[in-house]
Parts: sequence; structure tokens; C-alpha cells
Amino acid sequence: MAMIGRFNTLEVTKQVKFGVYLDGEELGDILLPQRYVPDNTQPGDRLEVFIYRDSDDLLIATTETPKAQIGEFACLKVVDLNRTGAFFDWGLPKDLLVPFSEQKKTVEKGQEQIVYLYLDQETDRIAGSTKLNKFLDNYPHRYEKGQQVDLIIEEHTHIGYKAIINGQHWGVIYDDDLFKPVRYGQRMKGFIKLIRPDGKINLSLQQLGYGKTDDLGKRIMHLLEEHDGYIAANDKTSPETIKRLFSCSKKAFKLSIGRLYKERRIAIEADGIRLLKK
Repeated sequence: MAMIGRFNTLEVTKQVKFGVYLDGEELGDILLPQRYVPDNTQPGDRLEVFIYRDSDDLLIATTETPKAQIGEFACLKVVDLNRTGAFFDWGLPKDLLVPFSEQKKTVEKGQEQIVYLYLDQETDRIAGSTKLNKFLDNYPHRYEKGQQVDLIIEEHTHIGYKAIINGQHWGVIYDDDLFKPVRYGQRMKGFIKLIRPDGKINLSLQQLGYGKTDDLGKRIMHLLEEHDGYIAANDKTSPETIKRLFSCSKKAFKLSIGRLYKERRIAIEADGIRLLKK
């Protein structure tokens, strides 16, 4: 069955001057306007399209890609306001409505907010919500320590940044584990650091264990090559300087240079580390 607010692969049933009609199954025929029709399209062809309602509330298809589909989160900008709510740019000609009843706090034009997209059951229209808690942690998670996950960075709290994990659960990146700047709405890869007894999840932006050490070791070697084989930093350097230079903790840095030293790839000197010639 074709679904509103999702990408669907639908069959072309008829060509007209202003586009082609697609078989929307239970939804009926759906127009794909001419500007989106690929060259040489014929009845019987199957096209991948996104379905939504246009400004006249009619079902319409497009080959454009919105910033999110139903059931997904995206960081969107407010482009207009009226008495029903706020309108967000989600990448399609008709802006996305977030009703006042679905706003965690009142938004202003020009603001960026993380929005969840859903299908309003009463109106059959795609709408958005900034009340994120309604759509997260609704069922148990099955993550494992060290697992790589997709993150969307949310607000900063007194302990660190909240983040949405795989579009399904909340997690937190503690300030002590942040070794590079992040911003609200940013999408990035992360790792499960710890699943606490209460089920809450601690996150890391760096791979855990040997994988993390290997990756940091490569970065250290690359930086040494860029700086004529010498960097004024070693196991005696302050954590703040190491964080600034290598975007990692002092513990991770010491592990990495220790491994590089054992592999006879660097020398650890009184004031820094030096690349050894092969």
C-alpha cells in the first residue's frame, strides 16, 4: 500500500500534458507534475516518489527529497508563523506545520528546532512536533557497549549534551567525553559507552577500546608528518592542551603514544614526541 509521508515506488498509469498519474493503490491516482517526470517516462514504468498533500490539500507526488519522512527527526528552520502554529522549511514547496499544541515551547521565525514528523490521523496531513519526549524511549533498547549509532545532538544540560540515538532513544554525552565542538541539530556518528542500571545510555563520540587507540594513533602520526616529525606534547602535557591538539582525553593520548613507542614509530622526549625514521 502506498504511504503518505514516505517514499514509494509506484507505477505510471497515464500521461497527461501536465505530468503523469501514478497508481497509488488504495490512495487512488496520484499526480506527479511534469517538472518532476524523468525523460522518456512511459506508462508501466515504476518511479520512486515522495507523497504528500499540496497547498490545495490534494495528494501529490514529487521526486524531490524532503529533510525527513514520517517517523523521523530533522533540524528545521521556522520560516513563518500564523494563528495555527509555526511553519518549517522541510525541503518541499509546501512548508511543514507544527501546531501550537505540538510545540514544546513557543518558537520564533528564523529559529532552528528538532522536529518529529507524523501523520495527523484526523486530517490525514503530515505535521510536525517539537515535543520529542512523546516519540522517544517508548520501548526497551537492545544496544551493546561499543556499538556505533547515529546521533542527532539536542540541548545542552548541566552534565552534557542530550542526543537522539538511531531516531529511537535518548542518550547523553557527558562534557568530560566531549573532545570536539558539537552544535544543536548536528548529525554525527557515536558509540554506546555505557548502559546504566536504570537503562539510561551514556555515549561517546570516539570508538572504544583498541579501535579508538588505532584511530587516534593514525591521527597522531599524521600530525607528526605535518609538523616536520615533532610535536611539543607528551605524557606530561596538560589534559587541556592534549584536548586542544588531539581532540581526545589525556588517558587515550597516553595509551596511543605508548603503543606507537612500543612499535618503534615514535620517540618520547622530554618536551614532546618525535617521529622515528624508517
